[in-house]
Amino acid sequence: MYTFYFEKLEVWQNARNLVKDIYLVSRKFPDEERFGITNQLRRAATGIMANNAEGTGKSTNKDKSRFINIAYSTGLEVISFLVLARDLDLISEEEYIELRHQTEKITNQLNAFYNSLK
Repeated sequence: MYTFYFEKLEVWQNARNLVKDIYLVSRKFPDEERFGITNQLRRAATGIMANNAEGTGKSTNKDKSRFINIAYSTGLEVISFLVLARDLDLISEEEYIELRHQTEKITNQLNAFYNSLK
């Protein structure tokens, strides 16, 4: 099986792990949040991974950087939802710290990737 370039990137691999971890932790969210914060948090996390992958497939650095910037912005969205999830006691302090740390690492990597494309 062929391995695409994006699959080799540490930032994409980290985003993939974040998505998995967010899916696992959000399983315990209340049913009434299924179409609320659960859905929004999961979509934002998968958006980081997807935009990163899509960006690497673009032919120009300008197009690539646009998608990497979108992935970065979506990372900030994940952090915002994590703060809300913690405020609502949907996740523990330990879960919050771990997921936030993962997301901050990814946004730092995306920022460095974006700057390398300039």
